[in-house]
Amino acid sequence: MSQAVPQAVYVERDTLAKIATVDVPAAELPEGGLRLKVESFAVTTNNVTYAVAGDRFGYWNFFPASGKDGIVPMWGHAVVEASNHAEFSVGERVYGYLPMATHLDVLPGKVSAHGFMDMAEHRQPMSPIYNQYSRLAADPEHNGDKEPERMIFGPLFKTGFLIESFMRREHWFGAEAVILTSASSKTAMGLASVARDRSPDTRRIGLTSAGNVKFVENSGLYDQVVAYDDALTLPRVPSVSVDFAGNSGLLAALHNHLGDTLKYSCLVGVTHIGEAGGKAADMAGPEPVLFFAPDHAVEAVKELGAAGFGQEVARSWAQFLTDVGDTIEVDTRTGIDAARDAFATMLSGKVDPAQGVVIHL
Repeated sequence: MSQAVPQAVYVERDTLAKIATVDVPAAELPEGGLRLKVESFAVTTNNVTYAVAGDRFGYWNFFPASGKDGIVPMWGHAVVEASNHAEFSVGERVYGYLPMATHLDVLPGKVSAHGFMDMAEHRQPMSPIYNQYSRLAADPEHNGDKEPERMIFGPLFKTGFLIESFMRREHWFGAEAVILTSASSKTAMGLASVARDRSPDTRRIGLTSAGNVKFVENSGLYDQVVAYDDALTLPRVPSVSVDFAGNSGLLAALHNHLGDTLKYSCLVGVTHIGEAGGKAADMAGPEPVLFFAPDHAVEAVKELGAAGFGQEVARSWAQFLTDVGDTIEVDTRTGIDAARDAFATMLSGKVDPAQGVVIHL
């Protein structure tokens, strides 16, 4: 029986709503290379951020497509389908940065029992954080019962972990409270969990849509939950803001309301598609500063060492899994077309915060 032709979801880089599933016949596998069969990945608003910021941060460069099209990166699991590398056998499973596609060829380097780096030439200009793959047989973070949670929350949680670490090193810029927009988002929930555990004296205020207030309150991660329409009722106390929404109007309103009591303004993601923008000319308070997680991860590893950083993340990850419990229902779908459709839904902003979409191929 002949194998099916590999497929990928192509997204037009300048018009993200133009999405199609296409055949991408495999090239010859080079010496030392691996062909990974993608098993599963999550589709989250994080993937939308990769697409929206694809040109600015090089996200389109990891998995090149053709012409105007790009392939959106995902986080998930894959299995070695073919190996031209002596240290890898067919059937071995890995976790890492994958294309929204059925297959990926990699060129392993810096191989250890725990993982490897993809040394493909086109990937070297990008952050090494995205080029690392874990070998599940010796991966301390791997839990076979929690694979969906790792795909849904893992990379988003680590961003939240890194934000808290950064803020704590800066003594929260003298703030009494941290205000998180898009508080129902998975990255915000990760930050709220880590802050509750590691910075309990900093008050956590979640801003969200009226329809998500109950969900955010039920998470138990925030000291206070406020609907966007009531954002200007927030007390003017020394605060930092962490903006996951990318809504320039909301951010300007917060800045102007808090004025000089806003000690730091952190920009992270874009969950409100179509409303992203920079600082308005009449925006009071500090200049918003973009948080690029890979750079902070590299610095954290330098500071703590790879083992120390891994231990810190693992401890907070375990606490986070306890915190979220059964807050999120895993919505499992099958097939590359299901991935295409799930991404289109995320792009439209029609996201149920109580669900996490996992695709099995």
